[in-house]
This record gives sequence, structure tokens and C-alpha cells, in this order.
Amino acid sequence: QVQLVESGGGLVQAGGSLRLSCAASGSILSINAMGWYRQAPGKQRELVAGITNGGSTNYADSVKGRLTISRDNAKNTVYLQMNSLKPEDTAVYYCAADIEVVPGILSDYWGQGTQVTVSS
Repeated sequence: QVQLVESGGGLVQAGGSLRLSCAASGSILSINAMGWYRQAPGKQRELVAGITNGGSTNYADSVKGRLTISRDNAKNTVYLQMNSLKPEDTAVYYCAADIEVVPGILSDYWGQGTQVTVSS
């Protein structure tokens, strides 16, 4: 069984910073891509940032230059450093990962979500 546990959300003023962490644990053979998604009230879940196991990254246009994704493969952990936060960044943030539990088969796993609220 695999678990993704997020931490680091909270309330911050506009212009402030937060750092989210997501640690994967369980019967993990390997982890391929990892990413952060968010879902604001009344909106669809959207990709915020992704990172491959080789370190290549991609970002939503709305967060480029403000949010940075990174990972520690030894710790099976992905991070999201969020700077210059705006009220429109308010959402529940979810981490996701493509994880090999059964040899040769990658499956998607999701965290439970962490609330980020940016006040104006």
C-alpha cells in the first residue's frame, strides 16, 4: 500500500511564501513523475507543476517565476516552494505521483490535499 502525505499548507498574506511537502511511503519500487495540482472552489482541478525523476520540470503559465517544484528521490518527497503568493492561488493543493508497486506497472497515487489560503 502506498500513501502520499502532504504538509505545509496554511494561511498567508498576499506576497508571502509557503513551502509544501509531499512524502510517499509504502511498498514503492520506483517513482516516475511527481506533480502538484490545485482545485479552487467551483473550478476544475488543474496542474500547477510537474517534475520527472530526472529533474525536468513544467509549470502552469499562471505560476511561472513564482512557484518552484523540486524533489528528493532518496526521500521519495516532492516540494513546492511558493513565493509572491496571490489571492488567486487560494485552493486545495494535491500532490500526485506515478509509482511502480508491481514490477513494470506505473499507477497514479494522490495525496489527501492541503489547503492554501492567500488573503489580500
